[in-house]
Amino acid sequence: MPSAEGINGDVLEEARRQMEVCNACRYCEGYCSVFPAMELRRDFSDGDLTYLANLCHNCRGCYYACQFAPPHEFKINVPQIFAELRSETYAAYAWPAPLAGLFRRAGTLAALALAGALALVLVLAVLLQDAGVLYGTHTGEGAFYAVIPKNLMAGLASAAGIYVVLALLIGFVRFLRGPGPSISAGAVAGAVHDMLAMKNLSGGGPGCNFPGEKFSAERRWLHHLVMYGFFSAFAATSVATIYDHFLGLQAPYDYFSLPVILGTVGGIAMVIGCAGLMRQKIAEDPEPAHKASRGMEWGFIWLLLLTSLTGLALLAFRETGAMGILLAVHLGVVLALFITLPYGKFVHGVYRFAALILYRAESREE
Repeated sequence: MPSAEGINGDVLEEARRQMEVCNACRYCEGYCSVFPAMELRRDFSDGDLTYLANLCHNCRGCYYACQFAPPHEFKINVPQIFAELRSETYAAYAWPAPLAGLFRRAGTLAALALAGALALVLVLAVLLQDAGVLYGTHTGEGAFYAVIPKNLMAGLASAAGIYVVLALLIGFVRFLRGPGPSISAGAVAGAVHDMLAMKNLSGGGPGCNFPGEKFSAERRWLHHLVMYGFFSAFAATSVATIYDHFLGLQAPYDYFSLPVILGTVGGIAMVIGCAGLMRQKIAEDPEPAHKASRGMEWGFIWLLLLTSLTGLALLAFRETGAMGILLAVHLGVVLALFITLPYGKFVHGVYRFAALILYRAESREE
């Protein structure tokens, strides 16, 4: 199980108290993977609690079903305490460690990173080109590089990408390191299936209790749109890289080319998904929520939404005089998104996937 070093002891103790009550009750054992995993334990180490908190997908079914939820004196609120413990986990496993405090200021971080990245890209676009280039009309192969040099664009993307992958990978490995079940290829494959299907967002079957007490599959499908939209946009970037470096074809590409189709589908899916999640967050029941995490959640959703919207706007107006400004703005937003990925809500996917691997591994050992 993962180490709990650096995690607030009071949060761990409260999570332990609530799990001990839940383990005695077991009314919610069919709701998600958390409760079968809980029932394998008589005592809860700090590592067990960290694992269970990240296995939780915040469907909130247990909160509305619980006879001991507030205002009962036991005050059992598993979604809230696990959300707080997940936030502690993100900070504890952050790399480099001195940046862990950014998780407590993630909403501000997202805004500052966006503003800084936008300013940087716009200034560089102006300084490195003739005065009229940014506002000129550029069409045909290599048109984007007439505004922002290819080497600058590739250099910024490569540096940000390498740093983000390294930071996320180190956190992922740290989470999995420690005493626990043996991890097999089958456990990893099962975890991939669970992640792609988002089965733990189905609650006990009829869906999440989100944004309120009523069961609904809406949150699960909105997450599907965001996740698969992100994958599609990433695939578009990857295919475009192959086109450029191996086929000698430079952007912008034809409207019916594979990178443009993948990017358009991904962008539209993320816009719909992010807008839907925003609407749900506005309407959500605040009682099972961890209020201190809201800035981190909103910052990430806004950056995803702005990335998608600016990308679609660039596609729509790339053959007009607005292309230069839109390209610089889009690249700035993308850069801001990348800079904040290891220190914002995005990491929940990394640690939930790690927890799903551990769940599959220990289930195979039983």
